[in-house]
Amino acid sequence: MARWLKRIALLVVALLAFALFAGWLLLRASLPKLDGNSALPGLSAAVTVQRDHLGVATIDAASEADAMRALGYVHAQERYFEMDLMRRTAAGELSALFGPVALDFDKRHRVHRMRTRAMEYIGGIAGDQAASLRAYTEGVNAGLVALQARPWPYLLLRRSPEPWRMEDSVLAGHAMYFDLQDADGSRELGLWKLRQHMPPALYALLAHDGTRWDAPLEGGAVGEAALPGPAQVDLRKLPMPSRHEAGHARTAALTPASAPVSWQQGIGGPPVAADLYRGSNSFAVSGMVTRDGRAIIANDMHLGLRAPGIWFRARLRYPDLRAPGGKVDVQGFTLPGLPAVVVGSNGHVAWGFTNSYVDTTDWKRVIPCARGRAAATPCTPVTSHRESIEVAGMAAATLIVEDTAWGPILEREPDGSALALRWTAHLPGALNLGLSDVARAGNLATALRAADSAAIPTQNMLIADSSGHIAWRLLGPLPERTGTCSAQRLVEGADASAEPATTQATGECRPWRITTAASPLLANPAHNRLWTANARVIGDGDLLRIGDGGYDLGARAAQVRDDLFARQRFSERNLLAIQLDDRALFLQRWWQLLRDEAGRSNLPALSALAAASTRQPDRARADSVSYRIVRDWRLAVIARVEDGLAAPALAALGDGFEMPKLAQIEGVAWPLLQQRPAHLLPRRFASWDALLEDAAREVHGSLSAAGPLAERTWGERNTAHICHPLASAIPVFGQRLLCMPPDRLDGDSNMPRVTAPAFGASERMVVAPGHEADGIIHMPGGQSGHPLSPFWGAGHEDWVHGRPTPFLPGKTEHSLTLKP
Repeated sequence: MARWLKRIALLVVALLAFALFAGWLLLRASLPKLDGNSALPGLSAAVTVQRDHLGVATIDAASEADAMRALGYVHAQERYFEMDLMRRTAAGELSALFGPVALDFDKRHRVHRMRTRAMEYIGGIAGDQAASLRAYTEGVNAGLVALQARPWPYLLLRRSPEPWRMEDSVLAGHAMYFDLQDADGSRELGLWKLRQHMPPALYALLAHDGTRWDAPLEGGAVGEAALPGPAQVDLRKLPMPSRHEAGHARTAALTPASAPVSWQQGIGGPPVAADLYRGSNSFAVSGMVTRDGRAIIANDMHLGLRAPGIWFRARLRYPDLRAPGGKVDVQGFTLPGLPAVVVGSNGHVAWGFTNSYVDTTDWKRVIPCARGRAAATPCTPVTSHRESIEVAGMAAATLIVEDTAWGPILEREPDGSALALRWTAHLPGALNLGLSDVARAGNLATALRAADSAAIPTQNMLIADSSGHIAWRLLGPLPERTGTCSAQRLVEGADASAEPATTQATGECRPWRITTAASPLLANPAHNRLWTANARVIGDGDLLRIGDGGYDLGARAAQVRDDLFARQRFSERNLLAIQLDDRALFLQRWWQLLRDEAGRSNLPALSALAAASTRQPDRARADSVSYRIVRDWRLAVIARVEDGLAAPALAALGDGFEMPKLAQIEGVAWPLLQQRPAHLLPRRFASWDALLEDAAREVHGSLSAAGPLAERTWGERNTAHICHPLASAIPVFGQRLLCMPPDRLDGDSNMPRVTAPAFGASERMVVAPGHEADGIIHMPGGQSGHPLSPFWGAGHEDWVHGRPTPFLPGKTEHSLTLKP
């Protein structure tokens, strides 16, 4: 019997070993081919694809179409699953891969009907780049077919990849719209709802739109809020929900555990606290402040992080008579799914982006016409679309989308009216491939002309050229609001049934169009410096026109600006140092407030926090205890102030209401804490001291629950969790095999070096056009989406530590020839 048991055990072990070996062989079969020759139908001539030790691809082709065909081939071989996620994210089609777990997510996106729009608008989107888009699409499908096995994620999911279509590249662009703009209009809707239930002076205080940290390129700082007097607002006399009277309110966002996660960031990974982290820095200096007249641009776009990285580094070289010298040599960051270099340099111009946060959505109250009755004023005609959502493992789900001339209806009101949303991403002209024209621009003027017609989610674009010039402008579509339409109005009240052409005649707010050409511009400023960091960039008339889509607090922009004015001469390494600046300047006054309050009041929790943070948190260093304590205490205080001011509206709106992000609340909280007016004290506290002590108790309890307070470092909280989207799908080994190392990261949100566990600089670039050999580049997560690839995680460690990596590709280590 024992002999038989032994034989059975050996057989089980052998079968398990065989299964593991077979799985390993199948996994290796989905690796891309890096050397030798491969066929790529449709090429006009052979194309070489060289890769360096990081996997950076250099593509040499005989034409732009051939270069894009080869780029599509390489993207598919290295990143097809990630490309698939992007198109499915925008189209609301993730459930077909992941089953019911993704259904609610799909419904929120499917209401925008982006695949239908992509198919309808594809001709205008492709424009004169149609041949390149077609070549790219065919290259993607050829690259997918050339793999010896389907990409490994599909093996794990037991699904087959579907072919790439031309409209899928449009959807990849729409995925960035969802990532960078408020697709559901939730901020404006939340503010509108608050406004209905608050005295005007209280709403104006809560929605104050600036701080002393503002650092626009034009105009001054708005400054801290002026507090209303008790005759205008007295919280003690306003209705209050019982939960506030009882002392129960929202807690501070001390960890990102409850924030939503995007599918691009990683399925099952730790979510990013969207209310805490916003992203991107871009700044430039002209040739007047460098040693040899070179203009230098620095760009780091902050996004949710995953493995592999969001971007794919590539250098494209091909003849083009429209380019200086008859050839294009452009390099930088491509987005798998799109046939273009999104950010980079071509030897003549270099460019980078930060998200603009201009107002690209408008709500309108409409009266839907009753079914079965002819449309009549003042009702609004509604068209119903039946959307079928495929769901893996179950029957397809059905979603009815109600659409109007203004946009889809997303909210129903108790009085029978509805709220329809107009969003630039819905409209013809929201996307095109015009960014490709920047790749062949020869100077600042031609790059700006290309920007006039390029359409992507509206960005702050910084450009530098090889003659030493620099410029900022908004790139992408802006609403052409006319009549009574206003970027400052949260909800329009007039009917939305009329067409845009009638707007001027009636003066009413009608469905607006979009334009890419009417952008503010600032070129070659006298101080020779430009900076953007998601905060307000301009003021006065232009601000009234483009609106506020949720500008970030200005502390990060101000720190970048001040760093730029702290030097008279710059090199690439000087700009990298600004990108890596993790000084906690914004937090210094909060540290002093904590110490002063603890010394004055002698309250136990405040005293405990102050005793544990005796060292000034001068930097957001991973080993800093003080930084974590002061940061968490500030967030806890801010949450109580915000909750107390909003309490009258929260009483009416109920527990289902979600507070909109109030990025400028710092400019309200600080004067309140300095002046401590009794009429603006949240009613659940007996005094301002009690509010500060209550916040301290929450922080103390949260941190000390895990061990001694003196050991709770910032790095313990800010530990990298940068993983493949399927890491959580593999028990035990998924986190080890499919995640980058759990490094403890320096940096935070209100400083140039933005980091969070799964959020931060998705790329870093510092380059002077014409001097690319001196440029610096970083990218987290690596080039390849295959864990067995030599390029899985390649370069990630340099990103973590901020070590300079050459902008130009290194020595060729692999060479593949693609033949017609």
